[in-house]
Amino acid sequence: MIVFKRMVQALALLLVFPAALICGFGRVRMLFGLCAQAYSQVPGIVGDYLRIAFYRLTLEQCSLESRISFGSFFAHPEASVAERVYIGSYCILGRVTIGARTQIASGVQVLSGKGQHTRDAEGRITGSEHGSFSTVAIGADCWIGAGAIVIADIGDKTTIGAGSIVTKPIPAHSTAVGNPARVLTS
Repeated sequence: MIVFKRMVQALALLLVFPAALICGFGRVRMLFGLCAQAYSQVPGIVGDYLRIAFYRLTLEQCSLESRISFGSFFAHPEASVAERVYIGSYCILGRVTIGARTQIASGVQVLSGKGQHTRDAEGRITGSEHGSFSTVAIGADCWIGAGAIVIADIGDKTTIGAGSIVTKPIPAHSTAVGNPARVLTS
């Protein structure tokens, strides 16, 4: 069974190689975004293999032993996915490092920090090209509940409740819920 899985992974890498090459292995942002969104729409197990293969070739790091479900995509190639990570359906992920064995439920958004949009001297909102992007770290062995929004770091072995909004760092070995997320136990 492991040999068959390795063969399927190799085939997926071959199939996505042209797209990864066209987008400069993640360096041509516009084409990276186009390909990432296109692969997010491939259904079933075939889509799971193609998505993880594409990100293996375009993200800073991505383990082939992880899974990225239908409708989910990375908005930036400055991201890392460790081994045995599960990302549910319809997630949007920015600049993030995800630790080993972390599970992210469906509908989660991980933004690239808090400063993506700023205001000019007259108070008008500026585009993201004027903002400040940062990488959000999600530790190993975490659980992020459905519909959570994460804009701050989360420590190892931490649970974030469904629908929570993480605006400040959450320490390791914690459970946090709410808007904004508050630590219940640590």
